[in-house]
Amino acid sequence: MVQSVGNMALLGRLAGKCCRSLMFDPPKGLFCGVLQPGWIESCIGAKRYLLSEDVVKLQDFQQRKLAVAHLVTGAEGNFIELFRQKMRRNELILRDELKLLLHLCQSTEDMLTAREAIYRYHTENRNLLYGDFKFGPLFMRLCYELSLEEMASATVTDENMKGFFIDTTSFNIAIDMLFIKGSYESAMGVLRTMRNRGVPFNKDTMILASGTCYKLNTAESYRICTALMEEEQTKGNFVPRHAYCFAVALALRRNDLEKARTLYAQIMSTDGKLCQNFKVLILAMSGDVADAISVLSAAVSPKTPNFVKKPEFSQEVVDLLCLRSDGRPHKLKVEEIVTQLERAGQVTQQTLDEMLCRAPMGKRKPMPMEEGRRTSRRTLRPLHSTLLSE
Repeated sequence: MVQSVGNMALLGRLAGKCCRSLMFDPPKGLFCGVLQPGWIESCIGAKRYLLSEDVVKLQDFQQRKLAVAHLVTGAEGNFIELFRQKMRRNELILRDELKLLLHLCQSTEDMLTAREAIYRYHTENRNLLYGDFKFGPLFMRLCYELSLEEMASATVTDENMKGFFIDTTSFNIAIDMLFIKGSYESAMGVLRTMRNRGVPFNKDTMILASGTCYKLNTAESYRICTALMEEEQTKGNFVPRHAYCFAVALALRRNDLEKARTLYAQIMSTDGKLCQNFKVLILAMSGDVADAISVLSAAVSPKTPNFVKKPEFSQEVVDLLCLRSDGRPHKLKVEEIVTQLERAGQVTQQTLDEMLCRAPMGKRKPMPMEEGRRTSRRTLRPLHSTLLSE
């Protein structure tokens, strides 16, 4: 018993040391039936990440876990097992101990201990402020790392944990996990929990919400997506282009061409590949073949400098345009421009669904700039201007 107490004291001091150094906060396409009647039927499509590494921060988290594991190596006893013994004795869970525990979890069994610990910790400190540190994102990153999306969903939506997950990031990571695994109903449940608890939606939430609604492709999800867009616009909040594209895609799948046009018109910048594809698609479906040809002609214009990446168009979009021009005066022109695009390598087999369900590029970290010399190598005198540096 004395040795056990000594072990816990040692690991408690180690927890403080560690935590002080670690404080941180299927190939079917979207329009797989577009060439046939009933093309708006639901397609499974790609199930990939929607959050960038800047938000998930999984790599940073894993590096911190390695650092903690290195510091713990050599300590007497197994910290997680000692932590389980402490919980069995109903001892008070300390803040730094919980942080250390969450950095040492490596398995589902460990996560069950961690889940019980955060429930206990929340119960013991329900009326206290946790300070600047938020445990929610840390727990969600663990679930993300170990592919425990069901545990993440059940925990973040549990009413007993209300007040523990108070940040938007925790909910966003949980929704992204569920989106990747195709659990769209569960993702919608997390979104409803966010709304009911007053957790604010940010731009990442809007992308996840519209993406989830698009994947569900039901009358209810379409109503929710449309209402969310209108609400954000009414509040004057910024709606990301990616979220608009999901909403446009959903409107097209629901055969609401007019709404798709309205949503597309609200996108501030439509120069990207995804927007250009939707522009041609909407024009083709509207019967404006001549305008669609103009867009494609501009894309293959020889006036575009060689160093500027030319837009690519999905094969399914090109095929739809060819179908809509069949038997019409513009047929030969469409075939000509499509041939030019193919020769230029601007027709891709990537589907619109694959373009939509992709991880956005994270923010590029600036390269560290070398500090300029302050003295001359020749005279050893101060340089008064960078223009005079040698």
